[in-house]
Amino acid sequence: MTVSSRPVRRTNRERRFDLRTTALFFVFVAILLVGGAALVRAAAHMVESRPLWIGSLAVVGLAAACLGGSRWRRFSAVRYARRAAEALEEAAERASESLEGTGMPAAAATVTAPVAPVYAGDGFAPEPAPGTEPTLVLDPEETTTVVVDPPVVYVDYTELDADAFEQAVADLCARDACQGVEVVGGACDLGADVVAVAPDGRRIVIQCKRYGEDNKVGSQDLQRFGGTCFTVHEADVAALVTTSEFTAPALEYAEQCGIVCVNGAELQAWCDGTGPSPWDLVVADA
Repeated sequence: MTVSSRPVRRTNRERRFDLRTTALFFVFVAILLVGGAALVRAAAHMVESRPLWIGSLAVVGLAAACLGGSRWRRFSAVRYARRAAEALEEAAERASESLEGTGMPAAAATVTAPVAPVYAGDGFAPEPAPGTEPTLVLDPEETTTVVVDPPVVYVDYTELDADAFEQAVADLCARDACQGVEVVGGACDLGADVVAVAPDGRRIVIQCKRYGEDNKVGSQDLQRFGGTCFTVHEADVAALVTTSEFTAPALEYAEQCGIVCVNGAELQAWCDGTGPSPWDLVVADA
Protein backbone atom coordinates (compact mmCIF):
# COMPACT_ATOMS: atom_id res chain seq x y z
CA MET A 1 0.00 0.00 0.00
CA THR A 2 1.43 3.36 -1.08
CA VAL A 3 0.66 6.49 0.87
CA SER A 4 0.73 9.79 -0.99
CA SER A 5 3.25 12.23 0.30
CA ARG A 6 1.22 15.31 -0.85
CA PRO A 7 0.79 17.70 2.07
CA VAL A 8 -2.72 18.26 3.38
CA ARG A 9 -3.93 21.87 3.22
CA ARG A 10 -5.28 23.28 6.43
CA THR A 11 -8.64 24.96 6.14
CA ASN A 12 -8.78 26.73 9.51
CA ARG A 13 -5.43 28.38 9.36
CA GLU A 14 -5.22 31.47 11.57
CA ARG A 15 -4.07 34.71 9.99
CA ARG A 16 -1.03 36.30 11.51
CA PHE A 17 -0.96 39.90 12.71
CA ASP A 18 0.60 42.26 10.15
CA LEU A 19 1.74 45.56 11.66
CA ARG A 20 2.30 47.26 8.32
CA THR A 21 -1.16 46.47 7.00
CA THR A 22 -2.82 47.65 10.20
CA ALA A 23 -0.88 50.92 10.20
CA LEU A 24 -1.81 51.62 6.57
CA PHE A 25 -5.46 50.96 7.37
CA PHE A 26 -5.54 53.46 10.23
CA VAL A 27 -3.70 56.05 8.12
CA PHE A 28 -6.32 55.65 5.36
CA VAL A 29 -9.14 56.07 7.92
CA ALA A 30 -7.51 59.20 9.31
CA ILE A 31 -7.19 60.67 5.81
CA LEU A 32 -10.87 60.01 5.16
CA LEU A 33 -11.90 61.65 8.43
CA VAL A 34 -9.73 64.72 7.85
CA GLY A 35 -10.99 65.04 4.26
CA GLY A 36 -14.61 64.68 5.33
CA ALA A 37 -14.16 67.31 8.06
CA ALA A 38 -12.55 69.66 5.55
CA LEU A 39 -15.45 69.17 3.11
CA VAL A 40 -18.00 69.80 5.85
CA ARG A 41 -16.18 72.96 6.94
CA ALA A 42 -15.93 74.21 3.35
CA ALA A 43 -19.62 73.52 2.77
CA ALA A 44 -20.58 75.37 5.97
CA HIS A 45 -18.42 78.33 4.94
CA MET A 46 -20.02 78.43 1.49
CA VAL A 47 -23.51 78.27 3.02
CA GLU A 48 -22.69 81.21 5.30
CA SER A 49 -21.08 83.30 2.57
CA ARG A 50 -23.41 82.44 -0.38
CA PRO A 51 -26.73 81.03 0.92
CA LEU A 52 -28.73 81.91 -2.22
CA TRP A 53 -26.27 80.18 -4.51
CA ILE A 54 -26.21 77.04 -2.36
CA GLY A 55 -30.01 77.06 -2.14
CA SER A 56 -30.30 77.32 -5.92
CA LEU A 57 -27.93 74.39 -6.36
CA ALA A 58 -29.95 72.34 -3.87
CA VAL A 59 -33.23 73.13 -5.67
CA VAL A 60 -31.71 72.24 -9.04
CA GLY A 61 -30.39 68.99 -7.64
CA LEU A 62 -33.75 68.03 -6.15
CA ALA A 63 -35.53 68.90 -9.41
CA ALA A 64 -33.09 66.82 -11.41
CA ALA A 65 -33.56 63.90 -9.02
CA CYS A 66 -37.38 64.14 -9.25
CA LEU A 67 -37.25 64.48 -13.02
CA GLY A 68 -35.00 61.50 -13.35
CA GLY A 69 -37.23 59.45 -11.06
CA SER A 70 -40.42 60.39 -12.95
CA ARG A 71 -38.75 59.71 -16.29
CA TRP A 72 -37.58 56.35 -15.03
CA ARG A 73 -41.09 55.52 -13.85
CA ARG A 74 -42.52 56.66 -17.18
CA PHE A 75 -40.07 54.50 -19.07
CA SER A 76 -41.02 51.61 -16.82
CA ALA A 77 -44.74 52.19 -17.48
CA VAL A 78 -44.12 52.33 -21.23
CA ARG A 79 -42.15 49.12 -21.07
CA TYR A 80 -44.91 47.38 -19.10
CA ALA A 81 -47.55 48.66 -21.54
CA ARG A 82 -45.51 47.37 -24.50
CA ARG A 83 -45.20 43.97 -22.84
CA ALA A 84 -48.94 43.86 -22.16
CA ALA A 85 -49.72 44.77 -25.79
CA GLU A 86 -47.39 42.04 -27.03
CA ALA A 87 -49.05 39.52 -24.72
CA LEU A 88 -52.54 40.51 -25.95
CA GLU A 89 -51.45 40.30 -29.58
CA GLU A 90 -49.99 36.86 -29.00
CA ALA A 91 -53.22 35.70 -27.29
CA ALA A 92 -55.31 37.05 -30.19
CA GLU A 93 -53.15 35.18 -32.71
CA ARG A 94 -53.52 31.96 -30.75
CA ALA A 95 -57.30 32.40 -30.57
CA SER A 96 -57.48 33.06 -34.32
CA GLU A 97 -55.40 29.97 -35.06
CA SER A 98 -57.63 27.84 -32.83
CA LEU A 99 -60.78 29.12 -34.59
CA GLU A 100 -59.25 28.43 -38.00
CA GLY A 101 -58.33 24.93 -36.84
CA THR A 102 -61.92 24.15 -35.83
CA GLY A 103 -63.34 25.58 -39.09
CA MET A 104 -65.85 27.89 -37.37
CA PRO A 105 -66.08 31.48 -38.73
CA ALA A 106 -65.02 34.15 -36.29
CA ALA A 107 -68.29 36.09 -36.78
CA ALA A 108 -70.54 33.12 -36.02
CA ALA A 109 -71.48 32.48 -32.42
CA THR A 110 -73.68 30.10 -30.51
CA VAL A 111 -75.64 31.56 -27.61
CA THR A 112 -77.40 29.35 -25.15
CA ALA A 113 -80.14 31.10 -23.24
CA PRO A 114 -83.72 30.48 -22.09
CA VAL A 115 -86.17 31.39 -24.84
CA ALA A 116 -89.79 32.40 -24.25
CA PRO A 117 -92.58 30.59 -26.13
CA VAL A 118 -92.88 31.84 -29.70
CA TYR A 119 -96.22 32.67 -31.29
CA ALA A 120 -96.55 30.41 -34.38
CA GLY A 121 -99.69 31.91 -35.92
CA ASP A 122 -102.25 29.44 -34.63
CA GLY A 123 -100.91 29.29 -31.09
CA PHE A 124 -97.74 29.33 -29.07
CA ALA A 125 -95.00 26.83 -29.91
CA PRO A 126 -94.40 24.19 -27.25
CA GLU A 127 -91.78 24.97 -24.63
CA PRO A 128 -88.56 22.91 -24.60
CA ALA A 129 -88.51 19.71 -22.63
CA PRO A 130 -87.49 19.98 -18.96
CA GLY A 131 -83.75 19.73 -18.41
CA THR A 132 -82.85 21.01 -21.90
CA GLU A 133 -81.89 24.49 -22.98
CA PRO A 134 -82.71 25.82 -26.45
CA THR A 135 -79.77 26.92 -28.58
CA LEU A 136 -79.87 30.14 -30.55
CA VAL A 137 -77.44 30.23 -33.48
CA LEU A 138 -76.58 33.65 -34.86
CA ASP A 139 -75.99 33.71 -38.59
CA PRO A 140 -73.07 36.05 -39.44
CA GLU A 141 -74.70 36.91 -42.80
CA GLU A 142 -77.88 38.23 -41.16
CA THR A 143 -77.59 41.55 -39.36
CA THR A 144 -80.21 43.30 -37.29
CA THR A 145 -80.19 47.07 -36.83
CA VAL A 146 -81.67 48.30 -33.59
CA VAL A 147 -82.74 51.95 -33.64
CA VAL A 148 -82.85 53.57 -30.22
CA ASP A 149 -84.85 56.77 -29.99
CA PRO A 150 -83.18 59.61 -28.08
CA PRO A 151 -84.56 60.19 -24.60
CA VAL A 152 -87.31 62.78 -24.32
CA VAL A 153 -86.19 65.72 -22.23
CA TYR A 154 -89.00 67.51 -20.41
CA VAL A 155 -88.47 71.24 -19.95
CA ASP A 156 -90.63 73.13 -17.50
CA TYR A 157 -90.84 76.47 -19.30
CA THR A 158 -92.80 78.04 -16.45
CA GLU A 159 -89.69 77.84 -14.26
CA LEU A 160 -87.66 79.99 -16.69
CA ASP A 161 -87.40 83.74 -16.58
CA ALA A 162 -88.33 85.89 -19.59
CA ASP A 163 -84.83 85.93 -21.16
CA ALA A 164 -84.29 82.20 -20.64
CA PHE A 165 -87.72 81.46 -22.13
CA GLU A 166 -86.90 83.43 -25.28
CA GLN A 167 -83.58 81.58 -25.58
CA ALA A 168 -85.35 78.23 -25.13
CA VAL A 169 -87.74 79.02 -28.00
CA ALA A 170 -84.80 80.06 -30.16
CA ASP A 171 -83.09 76.75 -29.35
CA LEU A 172 -86.18 74.88 -30.55
CA CYS A 173 -86.04 76.76 -33.87
CA ALA A 174 -82.35 75.95 -34.28
CA ARG A 175 -83.02 72.31 -33.42
CA ASP A 176 -85.61 72.08 -36.20
CA ALA A 177 -83.11 73.19 -38.88
CA CYS A 178 -83.95 76.90 -38.93
CA GLN A 179 -81.22 79.26 -40.12
CA GLY A 180 -80.23 82.69 -38.83
CA VAL A 181 -81.88 82.20 -35.45
CA GLU A 182 -81.58 85.34 -33.29
CA VAL A 183 -83.00 86.47 -29.97
CA VAL A 184 -83.90 90.13 -30.50
CA GLY A 185 -86.23 90.68 -27.55
CA GLY A 186 -85.78 93.82 -25.50
CA ALA A 187 -87.23 97.22 -24.70
CA CYS A 188 -87.40 98.27 -28.37
CA ASP A 189 -88.11 94.93 -30.01
CA LEU A 190 -91.47 96.08 -31.45
CA GLY A 191 -93.09 92.78 -30.56
CA ALA A 192 -90.40 90.47 -31.97
CA ASP A 193 -88.47 88.27 -29.54
CA VAL A 194 -87.08 85.56 -31.85
CA VAL A 195 -86.49 85.79 -35.60
CA ALA A 196 -85.35 82.95 -37.86
CA VAL A 197 -85.57 81.52 -41.37
CA ALA A 198 -87.53 78.29 -41.78
CA PRO A 199 -86.05 75.32 -43.67
CA ASP A 200 -88.22 76.27 -46.66
CA GLY A 201 -86.93 79.87 -46.69
CA ARG A 202 -89.81 81.71 -45.01
CA ARG A 203 -89.08 84.41 -42.45
CA ILE A 204 -90.34 83.58 -38.95
CA VAL A 205 -91.11 86.16 -36.26
CA ILE A 206 -92.04 84.87 -32.78
CA GLN A 207 -93.19 86.74 -29.71
CA CYS A 208 -92.74 84.92 -26.38
CA LYS A 209 -95.10 85.37 -23.43
CA ARG A 210 -94.09 83.54 -20.25
CA TYR A 211 -97.32 83.78 -18.28
CA GLY A 212 -98.64 81.82 -15.33
CA GLU A 213 -101.57 79.43 -15.54
CA ASP A 214 -104.03 82.07 -14.27
CA ASN A 215 -102.81 84.76 -16.67
CA LYS A 216 -104.03 84.19 -20.22
CA VAL A 217 -102.88 86.00 -23.34
CA GLY A 218 -105.56 88.49 -24.30
CA SER A 219 -106.61 90.17 -27.50
CA GLN A 220 -104.61 93.31 -26.69
CA ASP A 221 -101.37 91.31 -26.74
CA LEU A 222 -102.32 89.88 -30.13
CA GLN A 223 -103.27 93.31 -31.49
CA ARG A 224 -99.93 94.86 -30.47
CA PHE A 225 -98.03 91.96 -32.05
CA GLY A 226 -100.23 91.93 -35.15
CA GLY A 227 -99.53 95.62 -35.79
CA THR A 228 -95.79 95.06 -36.26
CA CYS A 229 -95.12 91.43 -37.17
CA PHE A 230 -96.07 91.76 -40.84
CA THR A 231 -95.58 95.45 -41.62
CA VAL A 232 -92.41 96.16 -39.60
CA HIS A 233 -90.71 92.76 -39.35
CA GLU A 234 -91.96 91.48 -42.73
CA ALA A 235 -92.84 88.07 -41.34
CA ASP A 236 -93.97 85.21 -43.52
CA VAL A 237 -94.92 83.25 -40.39
CA ALA A 238 -95.91 85.18 -37.26
CA ALA A 239 -96.37 83.16 -34.06
CA LEU A 240 -97.07 83.98 -30.42
CA VAL A 241 -95.78 81.31 -28.04
CA THR A 242 -96.86 81.25 -24.41
CA THR A 243 -96.65 79.00 -21.39
CA SER A 244 -100.30 79.74 -20.59
CA GLU A 245 -103.52 79.85 -22.65
CA PHE A 246 -105.27 82.30 -24.96
CA THR A 247 -108.60 83.97 -24.44
CA ALA A 248 -111.36 83.44 -26.99
CA PRO A 249 -111.15 87.01 -28.37
CA ALA A 250 -107.39 86.62 -28.77
CA LEU A 251 -107.79 83.39 -30.76
CA GLU A 252 -110.44 85.04 -32.93
CA TYR A 253 -108.19 88.01 -33.71
CA ALA A 254 -105.22 85.72 -34.42
CA GLU A 255 -107.28 83.70 -36.87
CA GLN A 256 -108.37 86.83 -38.71
CA CYS A 257 -104.79 88.17 -38.97
CA GLY A 258 -103.09 84.84 -39.70
CA ILE A 259 -101.05 84.68 -36.48
CA VAL A 260 -100.16 81.23 -35.12
CA CYS A 261 -101.01 80.77 -31.44
CA VAL A 262 -99.01 78.17 -29.48
CA ASN A 263 -100.19 77.55 -25.91
CA GLY A 264 -98.32 75.74 -23.13
CA ALA A 265 -99.44 72.23 -24.07
CA GLU A 266 -98.64 72.78 -27.76
CA LEU A 267 -95.25 74.21 -26.80
CA GLN A 268 -94.43 71.08 -24.81
CA ALA A 269 -95.55 68.90 -27.74
CA TRP A 270 -93.27 70.91 -30.03
CA CYS A 271 -90.41 70.42 -27.57
CA ASP A 272 -90.68 66.62 -27.23
CA GLY A 273 -91.39 66.07 -30.94
CA THR A 274 -95.01 64.93 -30.65
CA GLY A 275 -96.44 68.16 -32.06
CA PRO A 276 -95.78 70.42 -35.06
CA SER A 277 -93.67 73.55 -35.15
CA PRO A 278 -95.37 76.95 -35.65
CA TRP A 279 -94.39 77.18 -39.32
CA ASP A 280 -95.74 73.69 -39.95
CA LEU A 281 -99.10 74.86 -38.68
CA VAL A 282 -99.20 77.56 -41.34
CA VAL A 283 -98.46 75.00 -44.08
CA ALA A 284 -101.24 72.74 -42.81
CA ASP A 285 -103.78 75.58 -42.85
CA ALA A 286 -102.80 76.81 -46.35
